[in-house]
Amino acid sequence: MTKAELIEAVAKSVHQPKKTVSDTLDAAFEQIARSIRRDKRFWVPGFGTFTVRRRRARPGFNPRTNAPMTIPAARTVGFRPAPQLKKGL
Repeated sequence: MTKAELIEAVAKSVHQPKKTVSDTLDAAFEQIARSIRRDKRFWVPGFGTFTVRRRRARPGFNPRTNAPMTIPAARTVGFRPAPQLKKGL
């Protein structure tokens, strides 16, 4: 599902204009991102938890030259689904 499809589905579900739904979703996603940056975690009961994960530095290859290189350590966002979400899959 794309963001546009999500906006359309929510707009139909709550009988609101797409512009209102789009603005609301943008604000919600911005608050989620702020929470993850600040608290390193965002939890939605019945859906799952977003957390900051650390990746270690690791060996790799430059795809253009095929020369060996070290991929630097990085932080990323991981998602762990709630048991209720996993049950429905």
